[in-house]
Amino acid sequence: MTERRRAFITGAASGLARGVAVDLARHGYRVAFTYRPGGTAPDGTLAAILASGGAAGITVAADHGKAGETARSVAEAEVALGGLDAYVHAVGPIVVKRFAASTADDARAMIAGNYESAVEGAFAALPGMRARGYGRLVYFGMNGSHLTLPALSMSLYGAAKAAVVAFARSLSLEEAKAGITVNVIEPGDIRDKTVDRAGAQAIAANNPTGHAGSWEDVAYAVRFLVSEEASFINGLTIGVNGGLVEPHE
Repeated sequence: MTERRRAFITGAASGLARGVAVDLARHGYRVAFTYRPGGTAPDGTLAAILASGGAAGITVAADHGKAGETARSVAEAEVALGGLDAYVHAVGPIVVKRFAASTADDARAMIAGNYESAVEGAFAALPGMRARGYGRLVYFGMNGSHLTLPALSMSLYGAAKAAVVAFARSLSLEEAKAGITVNVIEPGDIRDKTVDRAGAQAIAANNPTGHAGSWEDVAYAVRFLVSEEASFINGLTIGVNGGLVEPHE
């Protein structure tokens, strides 16, 4: 990197997003991330960032399912970091239940927490990136979202993630000339969100590799997409799934 880049990751108190935050910090990024008030505390991610050799992370409390919270968190991160070069929207609630057992509130939660928060984040992050002529946006879909693969018990979640992917890919066409790329990660067959790559290879999984993936695999893909060298990689969905073709393991 020609300068110390600044990255903001949503929902990185736990799960795959925590690994993304730690990995970017380890590789020289200044990192800010959100955590949900009343949910998992950010302390574990902060400790992991420091243990990895990264600079101290910055935390922002936000409930991305509420209108305005994503925009506010982006604004706070921009102030704290002095601007954003990379915005990784990894947050997104999930409902796994048959439609007959679902409610209208479930549907609203999936759209608000996944799709609407993704759009709100773009509205907030893009003006600064356009002004600087540089930016990287990375969104998270569900395995097979770009093909709208059907999945039992995931009608609401799958639809919300498909909307995220459609939004991101269309956005990539509009922002490219401003030096901004927009891409999507679709994780799949990652059984344990905390195990590293070596540990995951010991976990059997039903994909062509025969073993599960890890947070390190996802973080590597994100780090590639937000790099300066990936300026010609735009509008793509990258499946981090070992070749799994089903919507989920």
